[in-house]
Amino acid sequence: MNDQLILTDLFDNEIGHMSKEEAHRSGRLHRAFSVFIINDGKMLIQKRNKNKYHSGGLWANACCSHPRYGETLTDSVCRRLKEELGISCEFRELFDFVYFTEYGEELFEYEYDHVFLSEYQGGFDFDREEIEELRWINFDDLKSEMLEEPRKFSSWFMIAAPKVLKLIWER
Repeated sequence: MNDQLILTDLFDNEIGHMSKEEAHRSGRLHRAFSVFIINDGKMLIQKRNKNKYHSGGLWANACCSHPRYGETLTDSVCRRLKEELGISCEFRELFDFVYFTEYGEELFEYEYDHVFLSEYQGGFDFDREEIEELRWINFDDLKSEMLEEPRKFSSWFMIAAPKVLKLIWER
């Protein structure tokens, strides 16, 4: 957790940098990204490793992380797709949003999250320290699971996934 993250204001203007651990312990707003991967009416979701420092064991989008200080969003997305899933693929940004989640007295997610979409078919060589399980789920089943069992999903996924699904269905 020693990466230097990019601190931002509410409009994603860079205002400094801070270690990943310090940013999450102090609740400082920082830049992040979430990548959603779809293929043939299904979305790839990952079950976060239960040993992650927050949201362990919860389902989330295919890949999420933070750009490092001095790294572009595009470069960081490419890096993390390779590190987490063992893939390279094309992607495009859909939207962004800010969210805040408190995980305890001294652990917070306060992120300016950029949401990306990729269409990908192929294999994965995923990092088991990051991910316990991957699965493809069709959009309707995902919608039902999110409605019936929201506690199974990460907080950012519950915000972003409905917006992603809506954009997919509208195209």
